[in-house]
Amino acid sequence: MNGKERRTPRSSEDGIFQRSLFNLFTSQTQKKKSFAEKEKRQHSSRSTIFCKGSDLEESKDESRKENGRPKISNSGTEPCMVEQVPPVAADSALCSWRVKKFLEKWGKHPNDKVLDLNNCGLNATDIMELIAVIPLLPHLEEINLAWNDVIGGALEPLALQFKHMQELKVLRLNNCRLSAKDVIFLGEALEVIPCLETLDLSWNNIGGNLPLLTPKIPKGYNLKTLKVTDCNLVREDGESLAQLLNKLHSLEVLDLSINKNIGCSLKSIAQELKYVSNLKVINLHMCGLKQDGFQSLDGAFQHLLELRTLNVSCNKEIGGGFKNSAAHLASLSNLEVLDLHQCCITEEDMAVLTQIIPLLSSLQELNLSSNKSVGVSSDHLLSRLRFLPKLKSLHLSSCLLQQDSFASLAEAASHLPELEILDLSWNKCVGGNLKLILKALNLGAEIQVLRLSSCSLADEDLACLALVMQAGRLPKLQKLDLSYNNHISDQGWSTFYQSLAALEQLTELDVSLRLLSPCDCGEWFSELLAALPKLLKLTELGLQGWVLSEGQQKQLEHFNRDNERNICIDFWHGT
Repeated sequence: MNGKERRTPRSSEDGIFQRSLFNLFTSQTQKKKSFAEKEKRQHSSRSTIFCKGSDLEESKDESRKENGRPKISNSGTEPCMVEQVPPVAADSALCSWRVKKFLEKWGKHPNDKVLDLNNCGLNATDIMELIAVIPLLPHLEEINLAWNDVIGGALEPLALQFKHMQELKVLRLNNCRLSAKDVIFLGEALEVIPCLETLDLSWNNIGGNLPLLTPKIPKGYNLKTLKVTDCNLVREDGESLAQLLNKLHSLEVLDLSINKNIGCSLKSIAQELKYVSNLKVINLHMCGLKQDGFQSLDGAFQHLLELRTLNVSCNKEIGGGFKNSAAHLASLSNLEVLDLHQCCITEEDMAVLTQIIPLLSSLQELNLSSNKSVGVSSDHLLSRLRFLPKLKSLHLSSCLLQQDSFASLAEAASHLPELEILDLSWNKCVGGNLKLILKALNLGAEIQVLRLSSCSLADEDLACLALVMQAGRLPKLQKLDLSYNNHISDQGWSTFYQSLAALEQLTELDVSLRLLSPCDCGEWFSELLAALPKLLKLTELGLQGWVLSEGQQKQLEHFNRDNERNICIDFWHGT
């Protein structure tokens, strides 16, 4: 090596020499090929292998052969004969060993169908080994390289290997710091991967580069899931995706969430959705969707009769536009999830939704959280939720519910036998009225998650909750959130904790206070400590805002140690 060929570090972080991974791959391949040919020549001169005890010996005596078979020596200890391993079998064993050794570094076991290296902190050396290992797994159906930054800028040699994965169905490259060149190489690989069904490129800053990839995907491609969450997509990317939809007739999941700059092209995308009539999931969360785009989306609903999930949350500019944009929403008879949280829904919008939502007979999850106008005009809608008998999850957090609308909800809840999740957080009207909803929930014991954070709960509310718990009316409750209810007295908390052991399935409990108004633990702490041994499934306990004495902290630590538990206890560390 002369002076001009000195190696320079690629970065101070990993100390990898600045050399093309593709060139490295090529040279390594040539070396392996030369070595394999040498091994093959040596292998052809070998004869039968014997083992004596645990040692292997190679017979060098050609006179032992008779009629093509080796003779067994009778002298000394009888050696056991091992048949000569065919070259193909030997190669197969070597391949399996190499794959196993490669995966052992991350505590993983070989799998002919799945290669999962998600969040393994791969470095450049690992990539080189990976390039050599992938051809040894020709029947792979899933490759997951997500959350490995080093993939960015090094996808070219990997993409060359992807081309030979004729059975590959799932490719996950989310958060790999893909570059524009990586997108080009990936596009070339996609041209010749016939069975790919899932492609996840989420959390890669590839905005403006999708036009380099989408034209390479052939018409009639079998892709069923396409995810590009938080990729900083821009108008050009949106227009490129719109043209792509005409090629993906089998598409079932389209996730464009958290791409705020794509809103201006969502109208074009919505107009092309008619070509993907099998679509089951559309996620447009925080996409900068505007009223004209939402109106075009509504026009596509008549072609999307298989749609199961519609998420247009956190698109504030569609508020006030439901009157002209929701005509076909009612035709989605198979819709199971409708997420409209934080959409600035107006009273006029609520009047439209009151007519449409009860017609969605398959609906299982409804999220209207963080829409302040819901509480003012929601009483008619909430009372009509009784027409949704399959509803399992209802989110009404921070909706400014009023007493009349809360009463309507309580009445409707008694007609929701499958309700599992109820979120009423940040609705002050719940305080003093919790008994209304608890009475309704008594009729159905399916509730698993109950969130009542910052609801101005009082002692009487916790007393009612304790009675319901004691009566065994919440046998499946797993998560209970009572945080930020600062008006409950020590006696109120004591009453609650005395009945806590009845929640045998409880895994998470949060009784935190606001950090700006911390309080000392009262007599209720002993009641909580007495209940903990009976909560065998509890894994998380939120006590933020409560000031624990040193002795109380040690009691919790001793409980975990003495009972061989590992409850994550989050408590106040202030002075």
